Amino acid sequence: MPKGLLASFANRLAIPDLSLMPKERLTPSRIRIELLSGLTVALALVPEAVAFAFVAGVHPLVGLYAAFLVGLITALIGGRPGMISGATGALAVVMVALVAEHGVEYLFATVVLMGILQIVAGAMRWGKFIRLVPHPVMLGFVNGLAIVIFLAQLGQFKVPGSAEATGHGMGGGEWLSGAPLYLMLGLTVLTMAIIWVMPRFSRLVPAPLVGIAVVAALVIGFDLDVPRVGDLASIQGGLPAFHIPLVPLNWETLEIILPYAVILAAIGLIESLLTLNLVGEITGQRGGASQECIAQGIANTVTGFFGGMGGCAMIGQSMINVKSGGRTRVAGIAAALFLLVFILFAAPLIELIPLAALVGVMFMVVIGTFAWNSLTILRKVPLTDAFVILLVTVVTVLEDLAVAVVVGVIVSALAYAWNNARRIHAITRDSTTSKGAKVYEIQGPLFFGSSDGFIEIFDVEGDPDLVIADFAQSRVVDQSALQAIEAVAGKYEAAGKQLQLRHLSRDCHRLLSKAGHLVIDSDDDPDYALAVDYGVRTGILGDH
Repeated sequence: MPKGLLASFANRLAIPDLSLMPKERLTPSRIRIELLSGLTVALALVPEAVAFAFVAGVHPLVGLYAAFLVGLITALIGGRPGMISGATGALAVVMVALVAEHGVEYLFATVVLMGILQIVAGAMRWGKFIRLVPHPVMLGFVNGLAIVIFLAQLGQFKVPGSAEATGHGMGGGEWLSGAPLYLMLGLTVLTMAIIWVMPRFSRLVPAPLVGIAVVAALVIGFDLDVPRVGDLASIQGGLPAFHIPLVPLNWETLEIILPYAVILAAIGLIESLLTLNLVGEITGQRGGASQECIAQGIANTVTGFFGGMGGCAMIGQSMINVKSGGRTRVAGIAAALFLLVFILFAAPLIELIPLAALVGVMFMVVIGTFAWNSLTILRKVPLTDAFVILLVTVVTVLEDLAVAVVVGVIVSALAYAWNNARRIHAITRDSTTSKGAKVYEIQGPLFFGSSDGFIEIFDVEGDPDLVIADFAQSRVVDQSALQAIEAVAGKYEAAGKQLQLRHLSRDCHRLLSKAGHLVIDSDDDPDYALAVDYGVRTGILGDH
């Protein structure tokens, strides 16, 4: 086996970095920051997990167990320390149809299969393809999710109980009005003000945690009549128990759950990897995409066997964590364990926390997450990029993240192809090596988008008997390029003339050799010290 292949295989088996404190020293100050960040995240996770459980049509504990298990496992073995995962709305909106039609047991089976698919994606190193997502798509993703997080919080301004039947957000249900509404708004603004002002005085305790504590003390101390966590649902429960999904193990079950599993796996990985990149930009970390895919897969597989609804990275909670100072695995582990403590022991206390405090925290997350600079650069960047930013933002809000990212990547790719297609042209001159021959110095890549333009470059009737296409400044990319070369060669052949190719790069030579187009099968000089002219064999790819 070649050494290069062995090295590649060894790299795939390399043990990932699972240290608790990568690039950080284990000091009392660092541990304090991580634990307090984890506590803040855990408090913000409770209403989100409960609400997304309602969206999916399952019991609140199904969402809370998912937040605990997915959050804990990804914190332990994920690719980006500091990132928070749990039950998310992007997945919940896909699950609701499955639960309504087939029941919650099929959801658990789907989550298991979803996790397996994500593990496969990680093992195949498909996470690296997130690099193909252009920056305008990232901006649209961030802005769209910020708007989604904002809209999701509006559901907390409904009369307790009225929003449960219709989901979490702008759906039906009776809105608060009068004094209760003003009090809710006032407490929300107070929380936001504390979060904004607190860092100017002290950073010993995360500002969001201070905001939650102060507002909760006011509400509990003065017994203010405002919606609280307990009004959503009771979060009291026991440890998640191992549970094999009660579904028939047959082909019919696979036909039911596979489409949902594929969609959920794709959405989960896309949101997780984009969040990974966003957190990486803030914390200065790189890599870990494939490791994160495997971690998400293991987390969801385990969650499906313990009665959870599955999950993925949460941009809102991740932003709370990194803005509170969380940089290591300790914060994510602490958040998951605090959440479990809430479920087992502290439910009565946590249920007293006013929703206004948590809404205020999330509103500050929205303000911090939205890429405000994108509003000013829309007039400065190319029109296509500006359009992609707006398109991805709108589609994220109206549809879901996966659709938005796919649409954004497709539009960006088409724009790139069009721009490159317009670059194809040629500089013509007389040959200095072949008397009487004409040389076309091809400029720009030859691929599906530029193949028609390439054919139009040549003047078959007016050219001499020998024509040389010089590819020193071009590349032959795909089958459409091969088809175009054969088409041009065929025209010259029909006119009793000859087309030769010169200065083929190594990859172009291999492509043309494999197709069988080269009459002379010898490698070109890579430094172009000696030019080899290749004859073109026609009739390989069909008539033209």
